[in-house]
Amino acid sequence: MDAISIIRTKRDGGALSDAQIDWVVAAYTVGEVADEQMSALAMAILLNGMERREIARWTAAMINSGERMNFGALALPTADKHSTGGVGDKITLPLAPLVAACGAAVPQLSGRGLGHTGGTLDKLEAIPGWRAQLSNAEIQSVLTDAGAVICAAGDGLAPADRKLYALRDVTGTVESLPLIASSIMSKKIAEGTGSLVLDVKVGSGAFMKTLPDARALAETMVGLGTDHGVRTVALLTDMSTPLGRTAGNALEVRESVEVLAGGGPADVVALTLALAREMLDAAGLPDADPERALADGSAMDRWRRMISAQGGDPDAPLPVARERHVVPAPASGVLARLDAYAVGLAAWRLGAGRARKEESVQAGAGVELHAKPGDPVVAGAPLLTLHTDTPERFEGALEALAGAAVEVVPAERAHEVVVPETVLGRVA
Repeated sequence: MDAISIIRTKRDGGALSDAQIDWVVAAYTVGEVADEQMSALAMAILLNGMERREIARWTAAMINSGERMNFGALALPTADKHSTGGVGDKITLPLAPLVAACGAAVPQLSGRGLGHTGGTLDKLEAIPGWRAQLSNAEIQSVLTDAGAVICAAGDGLAPADRKLYALRDVTGTVESLPLIASSIMSKKIAEGTGSLVLDVKVGSGAFMKTLPDARALAETMVGLGTDHGVRTVALLTDMSTPLGRTAGNALEVRESVEVLAGGGPADVVALTLALAREMLDAAGLPDADPERALADGSAMDRWRRMISAQGGDPDAPLPVARERHVVPAPASGVLARLDAYAVGLAAWRLGAGRARKEESVQAGAGVELHAKPGDPVVAGAPLLTLHTDTPERFEGALEALAGAAVEVVPAERAHEVVVPETVLGRVA
């Protein structure tokens, strides 16, 4: 076997054999295949796709590149959730403690920012002292104490994916359906959860721009999970406009705590509850009431225990960016469009994301939304506030928001504004 012939096979539209897939994933994991060679193969996969058999084998090879976890010793059923990535998508933060408060254990292995989308670990690291890297023993300990843990995958869990995940972010290959499906499902299957709910985003701010593409990804992942004995279901959810009113790390943590306190934006609350109900049903707890757990403070209690157990101070002030720039509404009327991709790109350029895998992110950087589609706006009043520690970044962020990113229609045309439903479909 050699990397060049495998690259050529996929470059020319061919299907990789099981042996080719097994070899290239294993060889890349140990460094025999270089980053530039895997970059070329990833681009060929993005351009030419993979058959279902190839995706299944690639996923199995990623799982087999490392260890598998087992939560069989826990007395509680396990449930996990994964989002394919969006703008302002802070749902994991309130969701994990909420489901734990309802009686399931939530081993949530999460990732960092990928392209214009935010990363759960980047967000949580805005909390002073909080640790993403935990040993397997620590993961079990936090789960036992708090009922939920949000952390990075350990070095031994799907190491092939850890390398490829970082590479995709900086080589323009994030959007590949086979690579998205195998990345997500290899980690989740190796993680050892008993059930899994997938939040598959669709729209301008998602990797899947259309409902058919999102459904194809959801069906692929549900099939992979089911074949490996994990009860798996997917919700298709809107990402044409950002979730909530913030996109950025500390900004989103602050908004998540508002949700746990019984407030927060309506769309964030609605999606959190929808996913919680799916997770609890998949875990065999269909009668649990997540809405009550938000209202009575039990979800907040789980959050505080989880953050503290991972070294964080839930009472510490969150970082605030040193510089701000207000973007005014261009006209009076009703906000008809606020493009999720443009907002995500602006947040990334402000320092909330990374352009290279070795870069750090700014905890306080991001975009604050003062209106959502369907809301009335007044010309000259604040529409967005940009946050960053480095004001020279404002220019690039403003360029991202120029053009068709924002649309305001006269008040008499308010009836023409269509605000998409949060949940667009379900795949089981």
